[in-house]
Amino acid sequence: MTSDGTPAGVSWAGTHVYGAQALREPGTVEALQELVAGASRVRALGTRHSFNDLADTPGVLVNVAKLAAPVDIAADGRSAWVPGGIPYGLVAQQLHAAGLALRNLGSLPHISVAGATAVGTHGSGDRNLNLSGSVRGMELVTADGSLVHVDRDTADFAGMVVHLGALGIVTRLELDVVPTFEVRQDVFVGLPWSELLANLDAVMAGAYSVSVFLHWHTDTVREIWVKSRIEDAVGETYFGAARALPSHAGPIEQVADNTTATDGSYGPWHERLPHFRFDAVPSHGDEIQSEYFVAREHAAAALSALRPLGARIDEILLTTELRTIAADELWMSPAYRRESMAIHFTWKNLPDEVSALLPDIEAALAPFDARPHWGKWFRMPAADVRAQYDRVDDFAALADQWDPEAKFRNDYLSRTLGL
Repeated sequence: MTSDGTPAGVSWAGTHVYGAQALREPGTVEALQELVAGASRVRALGTRHSFNDLADTPGVLVNVAKLAAPVDIAADGRSAWVPGGIPYGLVAQQLHAAGLALRNLGSLPHISVAGATAVGTHGSGDRNLNLSGSVRGMELVTADGSLVHVDRDTADFAGMVVHLGALGIVTRLELDVVPTFEVRQDVFVGLPWSELLANLDAVMAGAYSVSVFLHWHTDTVREIWVKSRIEDAVGETYFGAARALPSHAGPIEQVADNTTATDGSYGPWHERLPHFRFDAVPSHGDEIQSEYFVAREHAAAALSALRPLGARIDEILLTTELRTIAADELWMSPAYRRESMAIHFTWKNLPDEVSALLPDIEAALAPFDARPHWGKWFRMPAADVRAQYDRVDDFAALADQWDPEAKFRNDYLSRTLGL
């Protein structure tokens, strides 16, 4: 229940009912510090876009969206401090108005900066880091109520950015920014699966950001979304795939026109890099999501290993999306020290069927050391998840150091990482 007696609510897609005793929305940092210091169990809750219980707690949930703070751009134009609870769409609008940009955005601009960076959420592009990779500083309220500043000069900062909510409540973040730029978005259809597998690296590297949407028990992939800057604009075909007609269906069958422009026109980065418009309800809504990261050198083999499950997957699938992410040095990032392909599944809202299928998907991906997306459904036991992260013991020690009373721990961290 919240402080005013109403239910704490459910996740954005309705896949998790929060079990917290209360939901609080402090209006000042001082009020947040007092709240955290006095709580026995507490967790941050962002825009509710995680599909599992990552953000939940038996104690108090805290949303920092009401902590008013400006987007504060550095004098040299290379970074900006932003409120943790602000959605990327609002950050993008303010940066663009100042002639600046973020290098990358996720498919949904509706997600909060603090929530997305805490779990390593990403966009796409061979040379683009995930959203966490742009974080150069953070302010957070720690277990004793202290307001702490950390940055890239702080020891173990690489272990603090993708923190899974285990270190404190983030109030502000400093992000790398670049000069603003324009992007065009084109959609291509009709690429055979065989051509995709034979030319996978080239297909994914053919533009600034590339997403491949597909089903598994078909002869051709459904669509390729190609997001290009002026210097890498594509032609009328893409590895033999034809340009889609303007009336194409989009990545997921839906009634509302909620996707960003795909007509090949140039527009501001923040109106093309996401798949979904900030002024519309994103994605399908009534869905479950899963995602697994594999090293780029194993991507084609991993896709081939999943193909025998194609009929079973497609029976409960809305779409799969393939994206690439550059390697980073963040301890708990799914792209830690390896160039990665993310294999994403948007499922129909059939929880029993999805739960039954995930172990078989994970078994097929096990030879490729797949890492699950922290905020989406997976069934891998803690031992298997921990085995994918060289610095997991260091992260556990960091959590003990910053939260000795374990007030930020929850069932999710215990089940997935043994923390």
